Amino acid sequence: MRPPMQMPTSAVPLLPGPTGKSLGTQTIRIAIADDHTLFREGLRTLLEQQPDFEVVGTTDVNAILRLVEKARPDVLLLDFRMPHPTGFETLRALHDANSVRTILLTGAIDKSQIIEALQLGVRGVVLKSSASDLLFKGIRRVRAGELWIGRETVTDVITLLCRPLEESFVPPAKDFGLSPREREIVAAIVAGYTNGEIAKSLKIGEQTVKHHLTNIFRKTEVSNRLELALFAINRRLVREDA
Repeated sequence: MRPPMQMPTSAVPLLPGPTGKSLGTQTIRIAIADDHTLFREGLRTLLEQQPDFEVVGTTDVNAILRLVEKARPDVLLLDFRMPHPTGFETLRALHDANSVRTILLTGAIDKSQIIEALQLGVRGVVLKSSASDLLFKGIRRVRAGELWIGRETVTDVITLLCRPLEESFVPPAKDFGLSPREREIVAAIVAGYTNGEIAKSLKIGEQTVKHHLTNIFRKTEVSNRLELALFAINRRLVREDA
């Protein structure tokens, strides 16, 4: 068995693309939804110090859908602990209405709530007590199409999702035509690795990884990495110790 891949500690490079607020970076359009005006404005000031961030709007709980529809942000930073509608009610409305990439900002959240949030389309969870650099990194990861949760929390969530499989694991009834290499890549996606990290670990080109992912998406009939991770766990395509 291959030794486990190690999580990198370096920040993810900025995405290539059209010139945004500085040469060679693509501007990430961000909306903020939080009930506390001082927090919203303070966070806005903090984010706009980053050359690749642009805050396109802030709002309280009453106008989130209107803001998202009007401003079309790339990433929505959503306070999870708002009173009414609750965080989950808001997520359900967002999930039904559009495909904005949402990061939950929260003082505390348990594993079962993280799982429910992921199922409602959340792409990231950041504690309000986190360092600002962690939030910046999370925004860039989510904008790039990745799932972002603190490393320890990711491990806990995967463990919780896989626990029934550890207790009574049986081979999947259907493998969806995945090759051994494709199953390796699925396991890496569940573990949260980027295309570049997968390519380096498997000693293949990044374009080859992308080609495999295209085939995997087609075979499993999912449309993104998060859906693939949840699909793989629910269909018992991977185990935590794979």
